[in-house]
Amino acid sequence: MGGGHGLFQTLTAAKLLEPDAITAVVTVADDGGSSGRIRREMDTIPPGDLRMALAALSPDTPQGNLWEETLQHRFGGHGALAGHALGNLLLVGLSDVLGSHVQALDMLASMLRSRGRVLPVCPIPLDIEADVAGLEDDPRMMRAVRGQVAVATTPGEVRRVRVVPEQPAATPEALSAIMEADLVTLGPGSWFSSVIPHLLVPEIVEALNDTSAHRVVVLNLTSEPGETQGFSTERHIHMLRQHAPMLRLDTVLVDSSTLLSRSEREHVVRAAESIGARVEYADLTLVEDGQQGRDSVAWKSPRHDPHKLAAALAALSA
Repeated sequence: MGGGHGLFQTLTAAKLLEPDAITAVVTVADDGGSSGRIRREMDTIPPGDLRMALAALSPDTPQGNLWEETLQHRFGGHGALAGHALGNLLLVGLSDVLGSHVQALDMLASMLRSRGRVLPVCPIPLDIEADVAGLEDDPRMMRAVRGQVAVATTPGEVRRVRVVPEQPAATPEALSAIMEADLVTLGPGSWFSSVIPHLLVPEIVEALNDTSAHRVVVLNLTSEPGETQGFSTERHIHMLRQHAPMLRLDTVLVDSSTLLSRSEREHVVRAAESIGARVEYADLTLVEDGQQGRDSVAWKSPRHDPHKLAAALAALSA
């Protein structure tokens, strides 16, 4: 469960485990770039995160790699197609022909011989609205900021988010996937725009609480400029509880290279216990060629290593 690049890494890890089935449950609140243009012009769910999930689940074969590259291909130039991802247009076209987002995703997955299924968390597009501090002269004042891009790039401090419309219905197939799963992951990803929006769909929280699956939240490697600038590991967990007070999970997975003091780790344990979970540490950071780890001067944007993440998830499932 998630969206964007964080979900891409998790799905890549899931493929390495070779399970019987993989289902990606994807956020539908993107309003930027190609997805935003299609959403406004076609009054449909934004296809970008769905497309990325399909690309991640393409098979590791020459044909699968070609399909992944084709789905992710963006048109250049200055005309009407400039900036659009081909996979976005394919999804919208199939949805129009078949009259169903889910059928369109299943059809494209079949064409790709995908290793799994991709589903929108809701059958309708959502908007994210955030209460943001630090945008007024009085630091105590909040300003409402609306839109995924606006929330992700705000120079202020996001205190809380909500989705519009409030309490939307979940896609039925997504609920079934959660209930039938052996393992459910939430995150990593943009906390306020890709992770927490799932928890603002009441039926999703109910399914997470009712499923017999092992429920894991995969924390980000670092805080993000804009959305979670300056957030501690503990605060990331508290934000889940703040937005979904009834949520219960099993494990909070934290990168072992995260520099936490003994007292900080104790705070993380207590935060995890507030949602019914235990804390597990594992080496999850992707080290690029020529880099020696997080402290390398060449390090720019930490990402989860799919092989390390797969190993950590396998250990939780054992």
